[in-house]
Amino acid sequence: MRIRFVQFAVWVTQLTKPKVFASLSSRAALLTGAIAAVAVLIAGVVALPLIRGAAEAQARTSLASQADLVRDIATRPDDFDFDNRPGSPADAQRTLIGIVNYLRAQGVAVEAVIPNQHIPAVFTRQQVAELAHGHSVSARNCNSGECVLLEARPVGVGTGIALIQPVSVVSSVTSTAIARIALALIIGFLVAVAIGLWAARRLARPLSKAAQAAHQLSLGERDVRLIPVGPAEVAEIAIALNGLAEQLAYSEGRQREFFLSISHEMRTPLTAVQGFAEAMAEGLVPAGDVERIGGVMVNESLRLDHLVSDLLELARAGAVDFPLTMLSVNLNDLIEEAASVWASRATKEGVDIRTQIPEHDIIVTTDPMRVRQIIDNLAENALRVTPSQSPIVFTLLEPAIIQVRDGGPGLRPEDIDVAFEPGELYERYRGVRKVGTGFGLAIVGRLAERLGARASAGIAPEGGAAFTIDFSDCIEPVN
Repeated sequence: MRIRFVQFAVWVTQLTKPKVFASLSSRAALLTGAIAAVAVLIAGVVALPLIRGAAEAQARTSLASQADLVRDIATRPDDFDFDNRPGSPADAQRTLIGIVNYLRAQGVAVEAVIPNQHIPAVFTRQQVAELAHGHSVSARNCNSGECVLLEARPVGVGTGIALIQPVSVVSSVTSTAIARIALALIIGFLVAVAIGLWAARRLARPLSKAAQAAHQLSLGERDVRLIPVGPAEVAEIAIALNGLAEQLAYSEGRQREFFLSISHEMRTPLTAVQGFAEAMAEGLVPAGDVERIGGVMVNESLRLDHLVSDLLELARAGAVDFPLTMLSVNLNDLIEEAASVWASRATKEGVDIRTQIPEHDIIVTTDPMRVRQIIDNLAENALRVTPSQSPIVFTLLEPAIIQVRDGGPGLRPEDIDVAFEPGELYERYRGVRKVGTGFGLAIVGRLAERLGARASAGIAPEGGAAFTIDFSDCIEPVN
């Protein structure tokens, strides 16, 4: 039995090699089958001697009862008088002969024990002596490798009767029971393997779905979602993948907004530099304006240089948003500078650029580059929709409010609340009027929030839209 178990263990080890059973379900099924097989072997090893011992004990009990019956027939024949004729030896003799024949048919030998005349070979001297003294004998004797069950009863002075049954007869009876139990164990083993295979596949199914979802995520799909099922550890994988998909979608959304922000911010200074350079190349710039236009081109070039530096810093830091450089900023100068840059583009479109700036300076703590980005986005949005001969007004109001108004088609009341939502106005007016990418105003709202300002939309007195950025909370305290 030990050799067979070792061979089975070697077989299981060979089957569990990765090339044979690579999947989790097959390995789990194999493990379940191996455990079931080991359990069956242990049950068989434990049950076999128990079954044999119980069968032998039952046989000894039955043999003892039969020996008592034979003794009673031999010593009390009147108790077995079936013809109601007391003292008739014929009935007792017939009964005894019938019992002896029945026992012999069952493989049980009935022998008389008479000292000095007939003593069966299976008896020991001590057993013969005990029987001669009137004691019953119950024993399991072995001689030359053959074992028998012995039940002897005294029937007279020094004499007795013995029932002898070979143990091999008992073993033949137990073989049937052992075969049936072995069949039951094999069926149990097969059922355990089937249940293990089913459970393994059920356990591996959500893992396979998780692997498929991860593959889809690697291909760029971001709407992949899993239903957490199965054991807690497996469900956690699904939850983690769902969180990963959401974070990837959020991160890529921020990257798209970042690229849009870059395109908006780079377009304005590049357009200004290109426009002034073309005007100078064509000799359209008066001699008296060369110095002023050259200064504007230098400032716009510096903005581009600053933007490129920011991009390099972001690349080194692995970030997806511009850093803020908070400075003391004169909003009056910022508005005048922006108006000067946009004036040339507006003139080409036949649009009038106006400014409304208070006489005293308004100083706030903010990032001038980001404020210019806000103003440029609002100006570009206004210039796109403002018809010829209509104005665009750059306004600075007390206490620290920047406003860009236009004479374009304006906004409807239901547009005001969603003006800074990505793509909302684009979807509403696409094909109706000139529209941009749909993200310019969204960038304005996000930048204003980062700077601690408040962005809002409304109706302009010029008939178009009015976009307001309130920097009141950024005003520098007066010493």
